[in-house]
This record gives sequence, C-alpha cells and structure tokens, in this order.
Amino acid sequence: MRERFRICGGARLVGEVDVVGAKNSALKLMAAALLAHGRTTLTNVPAIADVTIMAQLLRSLGVEVDYDAVTGVVVLDVPETVGHRADYRLVRALRASISVLGPLVARTGAADVAVPGGDAIGSRGLDLHAAGLEALGASVHVSHGYLVATAPHGLTGTEIRLEFPSVGATENILTAAVLARGRTIIDNAAREPEIGDLADLLTEMGAQVSGAGTSCIVVEGVDALKPTTHAVVPDRIAAGTWAFAAATTRGDIEIVGGRTDHLRAPLAALERAGCRIETTARGFRVAAGPERPTAFDVATLPYPGFPTDLQPFAIAYNAVASGSAMVTENLFEARFRTVQELARLGADAQVDGHHVMVHGVPILSGAPVQSSDIRSGAALVIAGLVAEGETLVSGVHHIDRGYPRFEEALCRLGADVTREPDEDLWED
Repeated sequence: MRERFRICGGARLVGEVDVVGAKNSALKLMAAALLAHGRTTLTNVPAIADVTIMAQLLRSLGVEVDYDAVTGVVVLDVPETVGHRADYRLVRALRASISVLGPLVARTGAADVAVPGGDAIGSRGLDLHAAGLEALGASVHVSHGYLVATAPHGLTGTEIRLEFPSVGATENILTAAVLARGRTIIDNAAREPEIGDLADLLTEMGAQVSGAGTSCIVVEGVDALKPTTHAVVPDRIAAGTWAFAAATTRGDIEIVGGRTDHLRAPLAALERAGCRIETTARGFRVAAGPERPTAFDVATLPYPGFPTDLQPFAIAYNAVASGSAMVTENLFEARFRTVQELARLGADAQVDGHHVMVHGVPILSGAPVQSSDIRSGAALVIAGLVAEGETLVSGVHHIDRGYPRFEEALCRLGADVTREPDEDLWED
C-alpha cells in the first residue's frame, strides 16, 4: 500500500534524537560477510527497508540471515559454498547490491550481479568497479543486464589509481583485494568513515588493511578470513539530517550517537550561519536562534567535503533563510529533483546546470509534494514543518529506506506528522 506523510506546519523541533548505525555502512558490511565461512554478527544495524532487501539478496546466495530490527542485530551464517548470481529482481531495488561484487569474485572466482537500480539521483557508472577488478586479474563484461566478473585462477594484488574517489568502487576493490595474492595499493581511494568501518570489519576478520580513511589504502592479501562480531559506525547522514532539521525549524536538538568529526564541513557551515554547535557526552547538539537562519553557499565534494546526501537539506534550509545562496552539485547530475517540489511549497529556487540559486522566503506554503529518493523525501518533510498549513509528502517508501520510524522521531521532537494511505496517483 502506498503511504504518505501529512505534516502540519509551524513546528520548532526541540529535544533529543537517537542516531543508530549507518545505512551506507551496514549494507556493505553485510555484503563483506560473504568473504568468510561461518557466522558473522553485526550490531547497531538500522531498522530500515534497505537492510531487509540486502538480507533477501544474501539469502538468494545461500546465506542464512537472521535480522532483528528491534535489537538492531543481523546474524549472517555464510555457507562454505555460496552462489554467485545476484538477481535483478532484488538488485533493481537497491544500488548497494553492487557491493556483493568484490566479495563474490574474491571468494568464489565468479560474480553475476544485475546492473543496479535504486534512487533517481543520476547515473552511477560501474566503470571504476570493473576497471579495479580487471586490474586485479578478473575478466569483466556486461551481458543481458548483468555485470559478469570471473577470476577462475584467483586475483593478484596490484597498484590501482581511481580516476575519482568512488566509495562503491573503493569498497569493491578493497573487499576483492583482501583475498588476492600479494599487495594491493588503492590510490585516490574514498575517505568516508564508512570505508574505515569496512576496513575495521575486514581487519577483525583477519585481513591486513592499512590506510583506510586516507587517500591511499594498502592491502596485503591473505589466504582466508574468519567470521567476527562488529558494531556498525553511527550514521553521519542521519545525524546531519537532524542537524539541518534543528537549523531549518529554528529548533534545538541533541543528536545522541552523532559524531561531529564525521560532519565537519556541514556543521562548520551551520555554525557560520549562526547555529550553536556543541559536543555533548552522548553526541552533539545543534541549537538555532529565534530569528530566520542565514543563507550560505554549498558545494558538494567527496569526503571530507560537504556530503551530496545532505545537499537536499541545504536547499530546504536556504529556502527559508535570510538572503540568497548558491548550491552546487559536483557529484550527481540529476540530484535537483527536490527543487521542483520545493517550488510547489513556494520556494524561490532556479536550477542552472549543476547549480541552484535559492532566494530565501519568510515562510513556505503547504502543498502535496512527491519524494524521488531517500534524502529528497526527508528534506521535503522538514520543509513541510516550516510551511503554513498542511503538506502531504508522497513516496514514503523512499524515506523508510534511510530513516527508521522517521515520523515517530519527529513527533517526539514536537512535530505533527502522521502516516496515512496515499490516495493520490503519482508516477514513480
């Protein structure tokens, strides 16, 4: 059943909110469990739809998966022999499914992974993934909608320089290299905290990895890995979402479990705009004053720059800020779908290529809007909180993929948000 959120505007969010494990890490850690025969346990896993989809995908490969969404524990019992075909029926719903590519090639010498689907936020070419595996000795080609990789004689370590610090490509090369013969050097690697979390898991499994979190990762291949127990790193994008929610609604939120060192660029921008940011014993706090927030320019960049996943929230923030701001998207060419929906709420924003010029207005006006991806949907909900009247946000299934019980957390902070059947007809 399609659902939507009904939001009554005028909320100022105040209180505390918990941030659990990172979606963008948990899914990759689940895939990495394929590297070792036996039972790997992950804790602090978020209760989101994407984890359920990844669990289904791994079950299709022969893995027994026990996922307890209440406790946040996933137990993966990996057989000695695993399948190697990731079917389109599951992969199309989750781009992160491509993360099984590296572990499958390393463990089984073969992988057939359907070309992913997922959010409508622009193309995400797989060329870097394929080139990295080919450098390690695999044969890679696309056939009938599947990315097919084979390495019947195993992989051999080498030096790989990425043209772009792609998170997904770094992860696939890293998980393939841990079982390759000899040394692999990944130059211009992605530096995101989720890469560090994956490297920590692999190290606990017996891999030899150094340099994760820097632009140069060195892997010394080993013969085999063992299962382990690992806690997922806190979700920096969820933490950043709540930071922008506090700033946009002129609220005051303690983000329990959040880490300021993972959000230096966005928190620094909010601080310059007049928000008070302070580290607490349990996380950090974002407090905005009673006046309209101050607009600020944003340019998305690979980590440690401003995250592309927080760009929609920056647009929503600037839509009601005092002044004008330029928001530049440097990573995905089609991630401005939020703008046309914000315009329905009365935002003054114009798209010009990779840029959006936003002129802040004092207040938005409630209207029906449609989310196109996880972050767009959450940003539209926050915009609805500072709109006059009611806002209906359709496409809740997108939001559920990134935020467990989003409406409940908002209501605990003082918002009036309800989930209901979506009676309107929207195109996906």
